[in-house]
Amino acid sequence: MATQAARGGTSSPLGRIFLEGSRRRKRKWHVEAPDEHAADPRRRRTGPAMSVVGLDVGSQSCYIAVARAGGIETIANEFSDRCTPSVISFGSKNRTIGVAAKNQQITHANNTVSSFKRFHGRAFNDPFIQKEKENLSYDLVPMKNGGVGIKVMYMDEEHFFSVEQITAMLLTKLKETAENNLKKPVTDCVISVPSFFTDAERRSVLDAAQIVGLNCLRLMNDMTAVALNYGIYKQDLPNAEEKPRVVVFVDMGHSSFQVSACAFNKGKLKVLGTAFDPFLGGKNFDEKLVEHFCAEFKTKYKLDAKSKIRALLRLHQECEKLKKLMSSNSTDLPLNIECFMNDKDVSGKMNRSQFEELCAELLQKIEVPLHSLMAQTQLKAEDVSAIEIVGGATRIPAVKERIAKFFGKDVSTTLNADEAVARGCALQCAILSPAFKVREFSVTDAVPFPISLVWNHDSEETEGVHEVFSRNHAAPFSKVLTFLRRGPFELEAFYSDPQGVPYPEAKIGRFVVQNVSAQKDGEKSRVKVKVRVNTHGIFTISTASMVEKVPTEEEDGSSLEADMECPNQRPTESSDVDANEKKVDQPPEAKKPKIKVVNVELPVEANLVWQLGRDLLNMYIETEGKMIMQDKLEKERNDAKNAVEECVYEFRDKLCGPYEKFICEQEHEKFLRLLTETEDWLYEEGEDQAKQAYIDKLEELMKMGTPVKVRFQEAEERPKVLEELGQRLQHYAKIAADFRGKDEKYNHIDESEMKKVEKSVNEVMEWMNNVMNAQAKRSLDQDPVVRTHEIRAKVKELNNVCEPVVTQPKPKIESPKLERTPNGPNIDKKEDLEGKNNLGAEAPHQNGECHPNEKGSVNMDLD
Repeated sequence: MATQAARGGTSSPLGRIFLEGSRRRKRKWHVEAPDEHAADPRRRRTGPAMSVVGLDVGSQSCYIAVARAGGIETIANEFSDRCTPSVISFGSKNRTIGVAAKNQQITHANNTVSSFKRFHGRAFNDPFIQKEKENLSYDLVPMKNGGVGIKVMYMDEEHFFSVEQITAMLLTKLKETAENNLKKPVTDCVISVPSFFTDAERRSVLDAAQIVGLNCLRLMNDMTAVALNYGIYKQDLPNAEEKPRVVVFVDMGHSSFQVSACAFNKGKLKVLGTAFDPFLGGKNFDEKLVEHFCAEFKTKYKLDAKSKIRALLRLHQECEKLKKLMSSNSTDLPLNIECFMNDKDVSGKMNRSQFEELCAELLQKIEVPLHSLMAQTQLKAEDVSAIEIVGGATRIPAVKERIAKFFGKDVSTTLNADEAVARGCALQCAILSPAFKVREFSVTDAVPFPISLVWNHDSEETEGVHEVFSRNHAAPFSKVLTFLRRGPFELEAFYSDPQGVPYPEAKIGRFVVQNVSAQKDGEKSRVKVKVRVNTHGIFTISTASMVEKVPTEEEDGSSLEADMECPNQRPTESSDVDANEKKVDQPPEAKKPKIKVVNVELPVEANLVWQLGRDLLNMYIETEGKMIMQDKLEKERNDAKNAVEECVYEFRDKLCGPYEKFICEQEHEKFLRLLTETEDWLYEEGEDQAKQAYIDKLEELMKMGTPVKVRFQEAEERPKVLEELGQRLQHYAKIAADFRGKDEKYNHIDESEMKKVEKSVNEVMEWMNNVMNAQAKRSLDQDPVVRTHEIRAKVKELNNVCEPVVTQPKPKIESPKLERTPNGPNIDKKEDLEGKNNLGAEAPHQNGECHPNEKGSVNMDLD
């Protein structure tokens, strides 16, 4: 059997799961060739510039987690908020993304795009798209390739963007936020996707990452990311040979409900099974409230909220706030909206029990995926050691109660409900990145839907079918199938259980194995096809090879070659399919003299259900680059405009305050007039000007304003600097006076040196008196006689001349040499005492010398 990528179970010291900058030890991958992403050369980069980022791209909001030397951290955006809304708004000059876009959702409803995550990999005529279309404030249109397009007005022109482009725009914002936080470029990342996403949807997300220049190391299932975040920190997991600890993870987010059961051992996580309801989430609870209040307002105020999209969006926002308040309060809570429609204010109220009654139908749906999970994994409630809940909608008390009641035990909330997925993705990215050494932790995911292959036989019209991956099969995983063929053949992959897949198309793709030919003796060739569910959870036929027998003249060489080739041919899991559709176990072929066995690689042409063409992808990359540049230029233009506005307000405020004394009356009036004119210009014709126009206006203001500002600053700083200069002059003058008074401290200084000090002190003192007298004659509204930088230069000049002289150290007085008596004994008692103390001690050696009496000292190695 082909083994899934597993790593050892040893863990690093307690409390530290990884250290930055250390080299990773070599990992063991599949026994077969690693997948295309594992072999990506970009993964081998090392050095401090590498970043490790996990992105939880949700339907309503996104979270970014990064790995640092201290651990995993969820980072904040420019608004100091760790949650970035999944919203993009288009304007006449630029795009706004995230918090700023959400603030425009009501005022620019038609051009603000949200809740687009579920449009990935779907055709415009998909029933789900047609249903969702009715509830959106923006327009959906079909693209040329049949996909979903989003129509907006951007740069005063009508544009059609694909869902990949819209997601790429959101990823651009997340990438920018991560780069601003990490202070280095971000390329490698791990992105979360719902576990029920099909191959088409996953490929669409990968394309979006590629548009923005992100190297997605892995598309990670939401629940697997949560499980990794839970398990890697646990120190009390059972050993590998012991019974695993089973934990159920429940996630109810904005638009979907997912559950998974995971088995944990030390350094190991295995997903046992997953279940989901892709159409049950927090927004469904919001919609129940919206429906209730729409009906109430129609009766009470004769207002049809559904007739105006802005009113409906406001009601949605207020209902979401009310839902959150009801999670922590059981009393009646008010809902008030001012100027809701036709300048009318509306109000209503709701309590938790009424809310639960409204949502009874939704609450019943919670148990369906839970029953499905327990049936798939054949687990009983007592086998589950903990139930961890995450996702915003699990905060609703009734949802918690339903889950707890099903398992007969309390739910656990040890994980951060909002950030658990992003943190798990960042951990997975750290494991895959060479920039971090991470505690060994093996992650085995599960295939959510069974996958089968169908093919035609050479001689018959009948088809062969084989389920290559069953539901909840370990992933990533590779299998090798052997076919007997005389020519090229076709394989079609599809989901075995279309009813269980929340996607209208069961087909995954068609794969044509090319360049197949019969053996020279006319026999069918053995073609080995490797099928794989890769790290992204996407099915591929990664390689195909044909086994050829080539005669050779050298018997010894051929025997050796055959001996070496055969073990490599033997697949880790093979199903040999003959014309009668029967799997046959092929024993290793016996060695044949003068026959060399060669594996010939064959090209495989893939026609997938959803895949952007290279040309289209390149066009999207180019378009995104242009839009990023336009956003940058617009930001610079706005910054220049804001700088002018800021300058106007600053000077106007200070001209009537601290700057008033530093400008003459005539100039004061002229400057105020200029400020008023500039302000009027800003809000009229200057509202929308080029960046250079604002720069010119700012220069015009600063031409008058800077001299005033400088006079004020000089008047503030000058007394302090002059005082410092005066103190230095007094200091050096006192030392010169002490020298003339024959002070012992300075009698070692040469007189000519001291004269230099006196001369410098007198010159600087005269200069200071002159500038102080000249400055005293100037009024405050005139430019100063001397600037503070000139005074500081004088202080430095004075110090450079005087300090080396006055700080000369006194010469050391040598003590007289000790005399010896004529008879030779040493009269230095201390030295004599030391000599006695050292009697019998080994004489000190010079560096590199050996004691003459030591044996074998000639063999000593000296560094």
